[in-house]
Amino acid sequence: MTKSNSDRFTPIVQELQAFAFSQQGSMTILRSLGYGLLLLALFDIVEMFVPPNFMNPAWEFKTFGALVERVPVPLIGLVLVFFGEMNSRTKWEFLILKLLSWLTLLFALLFFLLIPLGIGNTLRLNNQSAAQISTLSKQQISQAEQFEKQLNQATPQQIDNFIKSQGRSLEGKNPDELKTQVLSQVSQAKKQIQTQAEATQSSRGLSLIKSSVKWNLGALVASGLFISIWRGTRWARTN
Repeated sequence: MTKSNSDRFTPIVQELQAFAFSQQGSMTILRSLGYGLLLLALFDIVEMFVPPNFMNPAWEFKTFGALVERVPVPLIGLVLVFFGEMNSRTKWEFLILKLLSWLTLLFALLFFLLIPLGIGNTLRLNNQSAAQISTLSKQQISQAEQFEKQLNQATPQQIDNFIKSQGRSLEGKNPDELKTQVLSQVSQAKKQIQTQAEATQSSRGLSLIKSSVKWNLGALVASGLFISIWRGTRWARTN
């Protein structure tokens, strides 16, 4: 290479060196941000599991959802920490990088295994909700039927005395007409109780299914992303 050619490439080499030095400073900032995000994610996880309430489907389902909702933070933190591979690393980072690389595989397996747990808790919660609504509606219908039975057995004089004891009047109606009117209202109330119970169960079931689908798909995506990071950080495990 002639001297003129060398002189011509000198500014380009200097510019590349300056760019490389500036990138080292940026990598330090990004990695520090990554470690900070991982610490914040750890604080969130500790808060979610204190106190633990395993075997409670509602707590497990809520915690599962919270983990999936917060997974972007550790994912971004890991990408920032691994940025630049082994360039400009301090000695204390080598072991941490290897540990974090293996942890990504552990997290991938964890989120994948949480999917059947999430589906199982969805079914359990849906069954519990249906049982609670059914029990409540049956109690209300039973009370209405008891009142209906008492009203059917009541004599016109007893109805008249009961209305007067409430400080009210028959308003020109005879006791039999009032009895028929009230029985009709009770019958309508029983139908409304059943309709409302079905609507409540349908609404709760739909909300539960929507959350379950969102969180289970999120767990599947998170598992795939952790696997991707694990495969891409082989350099951290071999150095």
